[in-house]
Amino acid sequence: MSATTSSERRMTTLDMRLKKERGLPITWLTAYDYPTALAIDRAGMDGILVGDSLGMVVLGYATTLPVTMDEMIHHCKAVARGARRALLVGDMPFLSYQVSPEEAVRNAGRFLQEVGMDAVKLEGGESILPSLQAIIAAGIPVMGHLGLTPQSIHQLGGYRVQGKTAAAARRLIEDALRLERAGCFSIVLESIPARLGQLVSRRLGIPTIGIGAGAGCDGQVLVTHDLLGLFDRFTPKFAKRYADFNGEMARAFNRYREEVEQHAFPAAEHSAEMPDEEWHALLADLGEPGADEP
Repeated sequence: MSATTSSERRMTTLDMRLKKERGLPITWLTAYDYPTALAIDRAGMDGILVGDSLGMVVLGYATTLPVTMDEMIHHCKAVARGARRALLVGDMPFLSYQVSPEEAVRNAGRFLQEVGMDAVKLEGGESILPSLQAIIAAGIPVMGHLGLTPQSIHQLGGYRVQGKTAAAARRLIEDALRLERAGCFSIVLESIPARLGQLVSRRLGIPTIGIGAGAGCDGQVLVTHDLLGLFDRFTPKFAKRYADFNGEMARAFNRYREEVEQHAFPAAEHSAEMPDEEWHALLADLGEPGADEP
């Protein structure tokens, strides 16, 4: 039985805040298509993030940087059709909010107006505040993202743990407080020391959602492809595999190929037939041998 019913209402940003206040863990996963969103929603997740990570795990890009607004909109539409209960957040891709606050508002608005997302997510701290504040002023909820910010991967020097020095940790805390004051309803903390994740979570009134940031965050998110073992090109250290779908797919694909090559598939139960009299009438009409056979 599914964990939710179609009559249950959509989760809201206020629900996230209340869960933090009550000390209830908040659960998030990523989704990029309709069937995955449907399954995640039925499992009772609080939120679904349509992350620009789709560039790597779905589209085959080396980083998230090539992902476009149109690609995000396309995948967000599919997810929105599948989810009824979870709060939906769309990732704003690289250069969709950095150029100007005006362009940031237009792009953020597309996620709500064209797609049906409930909020958007932006990466960065002090440097993105003008765009972030403009988006919030337009009535669009924003989730922040600090720590390892994949859109800044070249500036960060690779996929490395952030906030490991006292100075870097202090800057991250200050940025988190800035995002909270600016009006973010939640902040993703990615790939930072667990103690720092717990400290930031304690200092903020808004929920923190950790991904490689320790158990002290108010909630957790994982890339679904990592959780299912679907993406084996690269798996972050902090991702726990709960299944081996890549291996299962390989076994299924190989078995299918073998059965086709051995003429074992399709069998009679996988095939349709026509009435004998119609078949013989067809053969007779075409002048094919066997028309007179019973």
